[in-house]
Amino acid sequence: MSERITQFENDGLTFDVRDEGPLDGTPVVLLHGFPERSTSWRHVAPLLHAQGLRTFAPDQRGYSPGARPPRRRDYAAGRLVGDALALIDTIGGPVHLVGHDWGAAVGWGVVMTRPAQVRSWTAVSVPHTGAFATSWVTSTQGLKSWYMGLFQLPRLPELSARKPRGPFDRSMRRSGMTAEDLARFRSEIVEYGALPGGLAWYRAIPFTSPGAARRRVTVPTTLVWSDGDVAVGRAAVDATARWVDAPYELVVLGGVSHWIPTQAPEALADAILARVAG
Repeated sequence: MSERITQFENDGLTFDVRDEGPLDGTPVVLLHGFPERSTSWRHVAPLLHAQGLRTFAPDQRGYSPGARPPRRRDYAAGRLVGDALALIDTIGGPVHLVGHDWGAAVGWGVVMTRPAQVRSWTAVSVPHTGAFATSWVTSTQGLKSWYMGLFQLPRLPELSARKPRGPFDRSMRRSGMTAEDLARFRSEIVEYGALPGGLAWYRAIPFTSPGAARRRVTVPTTLVWSDGDVAVGRAAVDATARWVDAPYELVVLGGVSHWIPTQAPEALADAILARVAG
């Protein structure tokens, strides 16, 4: 594709995209997590461009101003996966796929749904969704994910986030966010009006079929996880290999928090490039 993609459409919604790197580069789709936008890849993407790759980083459903439907059910996992597939179809796929946090959950759905559209898959922080679901009842993962229950409450999380240095900010700091990360969260999520849409991903969990998360993966896969992650424990990370019927590698980053793309971009880029080359 010789022209830049700045937007794409799906499900009657319009999504913004950061299309960067050499125009003739091999396409890599970067899916952000919560509570971040496409700019979370700002340190990783240039390292990929330097190796001849072209990156496409969308602001996903609830984050792009033109893609903020009002109902919880509009954020069910199938719709989120459909958005990513629509971007891949716009690019002309297949692509190399990378996802962090909720973006990783979407990416797992993509490789389970349309594996032919993905040349390689790098999941960041979040293990296979089937392994993750099982870990809730076989490990302490349910305790680590306590905030998912809190986010089901209407309006309270949004109210908590309105106050700088309030409960929401303190929780983000405990997870490893830096002062710079928090400032970006305030400007790019809260002030931008993207927080309700981001929270809707959690609130739509009851509308997602559990069986959709438990398919096997046939795409070459790397999982990058950090031992300082307070949200995702080791049990599901170790179990992920059993769900992948393809070349697989686990990369563990020591001393890094959950926010790998902004806090360990070089190590993450190395893992992505190794998977792309493989």
